[in-house]
Amino acid sequence: MSMQDPIADMFVRIRNAQARAKRETLVPASKQKQAIAEVLKTEGYISGYRMDTTGTHPTMVIELKYYQGRPVIEKIERVSRPGLRVYKATDELPRVVGGLGVAIVSTSRGLMTDREARAQGIGGEVICSVY
Repeated sequence: MSMQDPIADMFVRIRNAQARAKRETLVPASKQKQAIAEVLKTEGYISGYRMDTTGTHPTMVIELKYYQGRPVIEKIERVSRPGLRVYKATDELPRVVGGLGVAIVSTSRGLMTDREARAQGIGGEVICSVY
């Protein structure tokens, strides 16, 4: 059976690994997942990630981050999904938890946070929200 939403699968793997207090989790690799991991890393939600191409299919190892024994990512959820895409203009981009969280937006200039998209004056597809 094929995977319907690989991005949502990545988020579920992160949530499950954090529930078990794992140090890292494996995710099938893709360019978009790598771009999402890069945004999560620059925003401080994960320690890092690395690509593992030793097997038949490339995988991405995501190093999870904890603070005082609790996961840094409290909630990560998919906003735009294959059955219902969510596009927002610059002035309609969501503010996650009053600006304390981050919405990852896919724009014509690549994946970026909602704050970066607002600063550049561009909208796009809202991939997920993280806090």
